[in-house]
Amino acid sequence: MTDQVAVATAAQAVATASTGSYARIVATLIRVTGDWTLAEDCAQEALALALQRWPAEGVPANPGGWLMTVARNRAIDVLRRATVERRKLRDLAVLAPTEPDRAAVGEEEIVDDRLRLIFTCCHPALALEARVALTLRTVCGVPTADIARAFLVAESTMTRRLTRAKTKIADARIPYRVPSGPMLAERLPGVLAVLYLLFTRGYDADGEPAFATEAIRLARLLDRLLPGHSEVAALLALFLLQHSRRHARRDSAGNLLTLDKQDRRLWDHAAIAEAVDLLARTRPDGPYALQARIAACHATAPSVEATDWPAVARAYDRLATVQPSPVIELNRAVAHGYAHGPAAGLALLAVARAGGALDGYPLAVAAEADLTARQGDRARAAALFRRAADAHTGAERRALLDRADEFS
Repeated sequence: MTDQVAVATAAQAVATASTGSYARIVATLIRVTGDWTLAEDCAQEALALALQRWPAEGVPANPGGWLMTVARNRAIDVLRRATVERRKLRDLAVLAPTEPDRAAVGEEEIVDDRLRLIFTCCHPALALEARVALTLRTVCGVPTADIARAFLVAESTMTRRLTRAKTKIADARIPYRVPSGPMLAERLPGVLAVLYLLFTRGYDADGEPAFATEAIRLARLLDRLLPGHSEVAALLALFLLQHSRRHARRDSAGNLLTLDKQDRRLWDHAAIAEAVDLLARTRPDGPYALQARIAACHATAPSVEATDWPAVARAYDRLATVQPSPVIELNRAVAHGYAHGPAAGLALLAVARAGGALDGYPLAVAAEADLTARQGDRARAAALFRRAADAHTGAERRALLDRADEFS
């Protein structure tokens, strides 16, 4: 039994360290070796070795540092056997096995390896699908099989696409750096979208919180790099506002709580204040600025009832013009339902569904259920909540079933 506990403890520690350190290890080794495949192989071998050794030897005090050391040493061995130029070998030999002392890092090192990696993955020479897939795999550490399912292709197909993308980066000699001038403006929207993707993966009900923390850290780096850029500041504000509720999103049993049931005393009010300050230096009509202003309306209200719903509805009206999408129209319908009554929300929801883009979309079903419940049809609301729950698993499914039970 003790061995089983040790194996389980080590496996959990490896999973946690992988989430927090995999991208950093890969990014650092790519910078030094210039070999994307070698970097990923060495990081994977370090994780495999940890699964072998940690059950017997115990989890090290600094798991991420241990993995970096093993991956670095493996890269040294491979490069030595391949007789790669000594300069790269010398560079690898001085790689720190633990986190660098951030206090000693100069201003010129403000852009760390992971930020460079994101800009490399988002290079316009790559097709959009390749950028997203490569970022998910390398920056977010999402397994190739999961990416393949998201793109509705076989795992072998996605593996080949990722290989081609990495080969193109090498053949085109795409530089591993954050660009400047016009090239920065050209590639920044793609990078912001990747950070949004990374945060969402961590903020989702069954997501990995470390991804959200990493997205915030990278957004801070980008904000320091571009202190006058409105949408960078707005994206960071949006992350802070959403993440401020992390300690109040679940009850003691781990079940998700809707906004009206959360204890607002548990929200991170320092993060909310920081986000409000950031919004003060943003332009009002950028897509991330509009989303952040909507989030600020929720975060600064003392209760759901006291939320400035007309302001939220107006922001969604503008966002639907700036960044039109079926999901924005869905959220706009919900906002109008709270600002002007459930009938108004249901009418807008019907318009949003007219094109068929929301057919079968579980969040649209859940929104209809909520608006229907507020209109007084409890039986239909319960049935709709159950239908929405059928499309989910885990925490989101339990939360929707709990809503259905409220109206049964």
